[in-house]
Amino acid sequence: MARVVEREPRGRARGRAALAALAVVALALTGCDAAGGNPGASGTRRAAPSPAPAPAWNTGPRSLAAVGDSITRGFDACTVLSDCPEVSWATGSSEEVDSLAVRLLGAKAAERSWNHAVTGARMADVPAQMERAAAHRPELVTVMAGANDACRSSVGAMTPVADFRAQFEEALRTLRARLPKAQVFVVSVPDLKRLWSEGRTNPLGKQVWKLGLCPSMLGDADALDAAATQRRNTVRDRVADYNRVLEEVCAKDDKCRTDGGAVHGFRFGTGQLSRWDWFHPSVDGQARLAEIAYRAVTAKGP
Repeated sequence: MARVVEREPRGRARGRAALAALAVVALALTGCDAAGGNPGASGTRRAAPSPAPAPAWNTGPRSLAAVGDSITRGFDACTVLSDCPEVSWATGSSEEVDSLAVRLLGAKAAERSWNHAVTGARMADVPAQMERAAAHRPELVTVMAGANDACRSSVGAMTPVADFRAQFEEALRTLRARLPKAQVFVVSVPDLKRLWSEGRTNPLGKQVWKLGLCPSMLGDADALDAAATQRRNTVRDRVADYNRVLEEVCAKDDKCRTDGGAVHGFRFGTGQLSRWDWFHPSVDGQARLAEIAYRAVTAKGP
């Protein structure tokens, strides 16, 4: 006798199939695995973490070029009215100074650092210096300029702030045209009024000042009348304006860093000033500048 097999009604079978399909979709939407785990548990895949961004500033550059003025040339640090680049805070070879180049490059400092600063240079001269510095393809360029823009025959002859800004911007553009990835370290302009206050205590220094050293600040060194005080304060304020420009322009370049006003704020004592002109840094003063620069260049953040 043949066996009769009961068949499920077609409508009920279709309903069961639909329910099973919905269950599969719901399981997928909840992100659960086959064992009922949570998202991220065994059986699921997480997106790989984004790689950490590369640091914008390299604290260990392998070559260095310096641009700027007499301070970077070591003027009056070794002999009167003469450059002495071997004691330069930026590229000097003197063990007494332990320059930025020596601290960063060690035994290779002599072959991997170049000094294109010029005594008497103003910011208007820096673009041409940048062009010469870029020819070496350095990984770091130091800039220290602005003192001579304030040290003029009179306060009226000082470089206007707008011109100073345009000249510094041109200097950076000149470098970027040749070396878009080179790092730039900008040193603040020293406090010239502080230097006058310290140096005026030395009779020899004041005699050298009369030869024409920074007349806008150092002229009539012993005069304390209202006019002399106003003149010196005008120079002081112009230096503050220059330092603000350096900060603002540098901040627009992600490969540029300043000293944060450290050199301007450094209180040079008589031991850090030239024994001839009592205005430029002595060998010890150059060493202090090297220390400030090294801390700023090797800091993890600006």
